[in-house]
Amino acid sequence: AGAAQARPDRLGMQSALLLAVRHGGRMERGGRRRSEPEEADKGRMKRTIIKDWKTRLSYFLQNSSNSNKRKSKKAGKHRNYFRPSPEEAQLWSEAFDELLANKYGLAAFRAFLKSEFCEENIEFWLACEDFKKTKSPQKLTSKAKKIYNDFIEKEAPKEINIDFQTKNMIAQNIQEATHTCFSAAQKRVYSLMENNSYPRFLESEFYQELCKKTPISRAAQGT
Repeated sequence: AGAAQARPDRLGMQSALLLAVRHGGRMERGGRRRSEPEEADKGRMKRTIIKDWKTRLSYFLQNSSNSNKRKSKKAGKHRNYFRPSPEEAQLWSEAFDELLANKYGLAAFRAFLKSEFCEENIEFWLACEDFKKTKSPQKLTSKAKKIYNDFIEKEAPKEINIDFQTKNMIAQNIQEATHTCFSAAQKRVYSLMENNSYPRFLESEFYQELCKKTPISRAAQGT
């Protein structure tokens, strides 16, 4: 009787172990099936993002080239923007100003910000740089109002993220526009880009591609 009772116990234990093994196997296979599509999706997303950045970069470079052509047409000068060498691209990681001072680097950074839906920051900074170079008082006033309408006022089409007090100060200053109207806001936006977007740009696949010897594409080299 004792032996008869032992056999069913052993059979029960074997059955339980068999079920556990089968159950574990399904979980492992299931885990692999779940992870493979995730890896494939990540790969497709990475390729899509880089392709999107290349398209945007090509657009910004084309615009920069066209603008330069218009400015230098009378002098008969012509300047193209080509993909930098990996060594040149690596210099951008040394300082944020190094990146902004390079035409290709600036276009690449703008393309990156556009992919993060915060391109209004660099557009505002560039508008302020242009504003500070304006000499005509009439143009200074009109540009001040345009910058305010585009970037500062509530629900502006490209509204930047600055505090209410700074916005009020700008609203008062543009009544008698001077070259320092947007100084506080520009410093704030510069700091945001330098401390947030710039580090992410340096870690991005897009920047890493620029630092490699293999070109991204002909389209990204400029014309």
